[in-house]
Amino acid sequence: MSDFDWVADALDSGVPWVHSSGVVVDEVEATRAVCRLPDRPELHNHVGGPHAAMIFGLAETASGAVGLAAFGATAERAVPLVVTSTIHYRALARGPLTAEAVLERPAAEVLAELDAGTRPEFTVDVTVRDGQGKDCATVTVVWTLKPVRDRASAPQGD
Repeated sequence: MSDFDWVADALDSGVPWVHSSGVVVDEVEATRAVCRLPDRPELHNHVGGPHAAMIFGLAETASGAVGLAAFGATAERAVPLVVTSTIHYRALARGPLTAEAVLERPAAEVLAELDAGTRPEFTVDVTVRDGQGKDCATVTVVWTLKPVRDRASAPQGD
């Protein structure tokens, strides 16, 4: 049991797409996460492999898992949001997919910027492999930690 077992439960219960698509979080650390998507015919495209949307969704979920592990302790003061994503489809995917996400910036630097009052960004690089272990996509996801406004000082509606 790792210190980050809560991440899988948080994604499965808090992100409906993760649950309905069948994404499984296999490994989570503060700098790396591995997720997989079982091969199911209803997730296929017109050529019989996982649909591009499934490949991207798996990669984005893996990036979110490592982001939650690295920055979950900031939940009361910052919301993680995707700023931009870039995907390169490298080869036709076949079978189940695995996505390995790696945090590319030390979390301490990101947190120092948040503590200084800025809205930091961090990059997660993801490699998606198919059932034969072939790299079929690479994804770069840039996230930000958006500071939560102090609800006590925010204007109240009627």
